[in-house]
Amino acid sequence: MADCGHYAKKINSVLFPCTICWICYHTSMSEKLICNNKKAYHDYFIEEKFEAGMVLKGTEVKSLRMGKANLNDSFALIKNGEAFLHNLHISPYDFGNRENHDPDRMRKLLLHKKEIGKLFGKIREQGYSVVPLRLYFKAGMVKVELGMAKGKKLYDKREDLKKKDMRRDVAVALKERNK
Repeated sequence: MADCGHYAKKINSVLFPCTICWICYHTSMSEKLICNNKKAYHDYFIEEKFEAGMVLKGTEVKSLRMGKANLNDSFALIKNGEAFLHNLHISPYDFGNRENHDPDRMRKLLLHKKEIGKLFGKIREQGYSVVPLRLYFKAGMVKVELGMAKGKKLYDKREDLKKKDMRRDVAVALKERNK
């Protein structure tokens, strides 16, 4: 039995210790968050979520590993049957040379054809848009979570803020009561 509580696997007569047992290896390959788009949840009703890969350059990936990205005001568009992410700002890599990337370039999204068709159909409807919700690493690859969003009206935003304040007040009251 290993330190992590899992039995080490024996493959080709080699016994793997705890640090590289298969169960621990696969759980360590979980998602690592790069950045969130909190503004999207405030400005839109998110109806459906999609996961997409991105076509990136090497210095962009290095910059993302350092956590230098901004999803605010970014959106996805469909052109000629391909999805592109606009206004995603990835800061230039500090140690990059003349081959460093353009921070605000358009980036291609990797989606299945059926998913692109579904997104395109919804975008054509009035009031729908595709916004990125979060950017993260999954098994060493950069992924973006896209949301099919419909814009909120001002009174919807106010209502959400009131509900949030009420929940916070109740949580504070319960915490004080339990002291």
